[in-house]
Amino acid sequence: MSRIGGFLLVMLIAIATATAVAFLLYRNEVGRLREAVSRGSLIANLDIGPIEYADSGTGIPLLSIHGAGGGFDLGLAIAADLVGGGFRVIAPSRFGYLRTPVPRDPSPAAQGDAHAALLSRLNVPKAVVVGVSAGARSAVELTLRHPDKVAALILIVPALYSPTSRVSINVGLGNRFAFWAVNAGGDFAWWAAETIAPSTLIRFLGVRPAVVAAAPQAERGRVMSFVRSVEPLSLRFPGINIDSAPELHELPLEDITAPTMIISARDDLFNTLPAAEFTAGKIPGAKLVVYDTGGHLLVGHAQQVRDAVRVFLEGAGVIP
Repeated sequence: MSRIGGFLLVMLIAIATATAVAFLLYRNEVGRLREAVSRGSLIANLDIGPIEYADSGTGIPLLSIHGAGGGFDLGLAIAADLVGGGFRVIAPSRFGYLRTPVPRDPSPAAQGDAHAALLSRLNVPKAVVVGVSAGARSAVELTLRHPDKVAALILIVPALYSPTSRVSINVGLGNRFAFWAVNAGGDFAWWAAETIAPSTLIRFLGVRPAVVAAAPQAERGRVMSFVRSVEPLSLRFPGINIDSAPELHELPLEDITAPTMIISARDDLFNTLPAAEFTAGKIPGAKLVVYDTGGHLLVGHAQQVRDAVRVFLEGAGVIP
């Protein structure tokens, strides 16, 4: 065998070995994640169909409604970030996420009705309702359609209707790759990007990578936990598909009577600020909090957000 042929053989063996090792790491990691999301939740068989949910903690009931790419697990994480202890957190997996199937009518209004039915099934007369990103749509519908169920409404980076500027994301090369991974339901593609090019996924989640790079280590870890929370992507794809093609329209927000707080950031790459401002302007007495930086995950403001939420809930008479 020639020297060149031997070198090529060594290279092929090295590539094959690296590929095999990567595949084993991927299979083990995704297997662990699938196992994790198979535990810690229950199924409520409602008239609209089965709804997966987690019910954790004791205290004031709080309904935590996750955004795109989430599930009950992300709902629990969001509530822990926002309020800490002292709450009974009810975290449903929205339509198409994890073990909640897509019903015939997957609209935010139908999802809002499902939230209300779940609270009734759990004998919860009224709850603090937190809606994050795409989860804000069904949170608002719940508040409009079942106002007796909502003690207070908190909307975080809400992906809602704005008459002036739509919620959107740019279609640069990195985001085109991420869109491809999502549309393919590609667990391996997402895992590989998380391992090799996490900044691509950070941008896809609505945050400028430079903001994360400048943040303290704890915040960088929090952002990466959000990136990892999307896996297994294939178990969340039907819900992501619903959230990716919203038919947003103006709602009678002036009819909302629940105390309301809305939080967004000027540099949110999903452009939620116009919707946040419009929604706050329509809901009577709504409190609007806007950060200059932080993106869609409000990077660098975790403690400020928690403090603001607690002050808001105290002012609303929800907590002493």
